Amino acid sequence: MTNPVRIPSDVDREDRLVANLTGRQLGIFTAAGLLLYGVWSLTHTVLPIPVFAVLALPVAAGAVVLALGHRDGLSLDKLLLAALRQRLTPRRQTAALHPTKAVPTWLRAHATADSTEEIGGLELPVAGVEPSGTAEAGVVDLGEDGLAVVAVASTVNFALRTPAEQENLVTAFGRYLHSLTASAQLLVRTQRLELSGHIGELRDHAPRLPHPALEQAALEHADYLTQLGQSTDLLRRQVLLVLREPWHPASPTTSVRWWARRRPTRAPEATGSGRRAVESRLVRRLSEAVELLGSVGITLTPLDAGQATTVLATACNPHTPPPPADLAGPDEVITTPRSGEFAEEGSWA
Repeated sequence: MTNPVRIPSDVDREDRLVANLTGRQLGIFTAAGLLLYGVWSLTHTVLPIPVFAVLALPVAAGAVVLALGHRDGLSLDKLLLAALRQRLTPRRQTAALHPTKAVPTWLRAHATADSTEEIGGLELPVAGVEPSGTAEAGVVDLGEDGLAVVAVASTVNFALRTPAEQENLVTAFGRYLHSLTASAQLLVRTQRLELSGHIGELRDHAPRLPHPALEQAALEHADYLTQLGQSTDLLRRQVLLVLREPWHPASPTTSVRWWARRRPTRAPEATGSGRRAVESRLVRRLSEAVELLGSVGITLTPLDAGQATTVLATACNPHTPPPPADLAGPDEVITTPRSGEFAEEGSWA
């Protein structure tokens, strides 16, 4: 702690190589320069320099905007590549990665219009979320990349601590980082804060308070929260710890020769005893994280299958409300409700 080093908040920021430019930006400028030089070499005998400068100006300006421009935290070249991939991807996608089966004849007879639009497969990084057989945590199936668990981490105030306490916090966190044997991710995400439930509880409990002044204060606080939610965009931050365990643990040789590492495939060990072994390693790592981080006041709360599904759903589409907890999964069989379950609503005879 004698020589502190300032670490940027964006730990994924690209390295600056030359003239405060990243390798990606240098590549764009180099490609644009070589293109303009090649065109000039072919046309300098027939085009005057002013005419070539006018024709080359849009290309140079486009390269500058493409290399230096940013929008929503992404560079414009990445946004352009994403737009091209989105344009080339079929607009209609199914959960099957390779939809080769034809539409049944009996279903085609009820179609209102013929469509020759191409159908593509929806490739998602998550194959499913299932409850763990050895713990209450939900296990996220990442397909070929293994399994993962998600836990919510509380925060501690670092700025208000004394230098000795800050050193103890850094030492404890470093001790946890040194104990890692596989991939781990600390994710800080911002999400909208919904106060309608809290406001409703305040209004419901206000009449039962022991003094009229307390009731009036509770109602005024509820009115203040309502006005605050209408006038400002309320946000809150959530810290998530994601632990991932591959199907095949990396050996010292494969960890050193990272350039020769091949992506693991779904072997027979991915089911049955192999899956239980991976889950047990995840549970053990989660227990170690709870113990090591709990010593400095950080509480880890594992997410069950429903909560982990909600986190993934809100990450994919943060502007929509989370799905209901009792919503059936895509692989679950929907059966007829029990007798009398919807009798009050008149949904069933």
